[in-house]
Amino acid sequence: MSTLGAPGVGVAILLENLFPPIPSEVVLPLAGFTAAQGKMNVYVAFVFATVGSVLGAYILYGIGAAVGAERLRRIADWMWLVTREDVNKALEWFDRYGTWSILIGRLIPGVRSLISIPAGIHRMNLFQFGIYTTIGSAVWNAILVALGYWLGDRYTVVADVIDKYSTVVYVIVGIALIWLFVFMVRRDLKSKRAAEEQA
Repeated sequence: MSTLGAPGVGVAILLENLFPPIPSEVVLPLAGFTAAQGKMNVYVAFVFATVGSVLGAYILYGIGAAVGAERLRRIADWMWLVTREDVNKALEWFDRYGTWSILIGRLIPGVRSLISIPAGIHRMNLFQFGIYTTIGSAVWNAILVALGYWLGDRYTVVADVIDKYSTVVYVIVGIALIWLFVFMVRRDLKSKRAAEEQA
């Protein structure tokens, strides 16, 4: 932080978007702590962090756009348990709730980065995507930088609290994935039985 200053915060957050194991809940409070020490301007650190977030989100959006809906449908055709209809339903859902999922997704660990990919697949309006990403990222960054600034050398408390929060989120996501897997296996077995009965 002392060497690279506020631009280093932006680079770290850009990389955090692309490589989620780099935790923003450590980088941002540390930026706030460094600012409290007088070694960095807290507002400039916040701006660079938000710019880094948005740039990283646009890169992931580009990856999603490169994959595209039709290629995703073709992948679904040869994948076990997944159908073209699943892809269509997911895209319809995103069409209906996508803007809010971008905004809220930027506040959820584990989802923050990945939410940009379906936005790219769906070819969400780039300006709209940028606005919602900026708002969501700005809220997340402001909270973590401010907490680091306020807590001082106890800035690591932020990472500990968010780690517990993340664990709860991961458990909920894990349960949802297990339920989804069971649902898809049962659906697959039912469709195979129906095909056998018709034959």
